[in-house]
Amino acid sequence: MFKSRRWLLTGVIMLGAIISKAQDGAAGISEADSQVRSYFEPGTNLMYAIGAVLGLVGAVKVFQKWNAGDQDTNKVAAAWFGSCIFLVVVATVLQSFFGV
Repeated sequence: MFKSRRWLLTGVIMLGAIISKAQDGAAGISEADSQVRSYFEPGTNLMYAIGAVLGLVGAVKVFQKWNAGDQDTNKVAAAWFGSCIFLVVVATVLQSFFGV
């Protein structure tokens, strides 16, 4: 009997604390939205920079294979080019989707 009262009291105290903290939920959601949006443009620029670096590394790798006379140069070039295009498209779609 004493254990159930203790659990009930603990539950009531926790519920009261949660309710008192949740009174300004709209302001909290707005603050979270503004914080996410503030990090979005630098993240997009970072994705563009990573795509540029991957493009340069891929160009060097393809050039080395081409000079070595490998037969799979087209396949490697398509893979590197595809990864760079994927990063740029993802960054652009996310930017347009979230309306930043």
